[in-house]
Amino acid sequence: MGHPDVSVVIVSYNTKDLIQRCLRTLLASRTMDVPFDVTVVDNASADGSADAIARAFPEVRLIRLAENVGWGRAVNRGAVASTGAYLQLLNPDAAPVGHPVAELARFARRHPEHRIYTARTLHADGTDDMYCCWGLPSLRGYAAYATGLSAAFPGRAWANPEGLPGYDRRSVREVPAVSGCCMLVDRELFNELGGFDPRYFLYSDDIDLCTRAAALGARPVVVPEAAVEHVGGASSSSEGQRIKILRGKATYVRGHWSRPRARLALGLLKTGVGLRAAGRAVLRRGGVDWPAIWRERHVWAAGWPEVDEPRPPRTAVLDATSA
Repeated sequence: MGHPDVSVVIVSYNTKDLIQRCLRTLLASRTMDVPFDVTVVDNASADGSADAIARAFPEVRLIRLAENVGWGRAVNRGAVASTGAYLQLLNPDAAPVGHPVAELARFARRHPEHRIYTARTLHADGTDDMYCCWGLPSLRGYAAYATGLSAAFPGRAWANPEGLPGYDRRSVREVPAVSGCCMLVDRELFNELGGFDPRYFLYSDDIDLCTRAAALGARPVVVPEAAVEHVGGASSSSEGQRIKILRGKATYVRGHWSRPRARLALGLLKTGVGLRAAGRAVLRRGGVDWPAIWRERHVWAAGWPEVDEPRPPRTAVLDATSA
């Protein structure tokens, strides 16, 4: 048997039930015209995820990592263990609706110039969760965050430019960046980029990849015929998740912007967190513990540290066993 057209790579961390649901619907979505294989990279889950996958899905390539290396580094390891002409990244909390792998691959064959493609990400009721694509970070967006306007007017493009609130995800559109939740990427491009930047433990790694890809001529696009049902946030607590999000944003601006512009962006992010922390302290209501996030500002504003790890296409699957 020759190489599959698409290699699906899923990174799992303590999502035992969700990833089994994902794999069941994914394997049932196979079509004759788009053969694909599946690699799961388990990030040292403690909930029995890897053993459950090995028992229930023997046809899946399973890579067990000895430690949680984060999402992008795990994707890189799954990518070099597979051979498809396209890489299909899929989150374990995303269940295919219909045949998204086939739909994305068919669109990519017809429109190879885009090189990066994504499906719609849906709530259980079939409406868009608005997470499949993004605008790039901007000082305008960070100013809206700092003043609270992004929270007050999330549906307005001027207050939430990264969220692309005015775009109907049911239509084809080129976008600045797409989510790694369900991303199809041309393997040649992925290798040319050296895969995901290993500095990013989680969040903004997909934005970084799309930014670097655009510099090489890629034109990321949403393909509405493809869709997944997305749970979202299955591996992170609220405060921990938000700290990781902020840490990813800090890494992005430090890596892509000039030092003065990045410093201004970080100041705006700190202002936004401080505003929310002050509001929480005054109102004494439940919800996100913004004061705790404020206390960690020196950690997340520093971004993720450098990581010394080989990059695709030559990345070794280190500290791992395959099953």
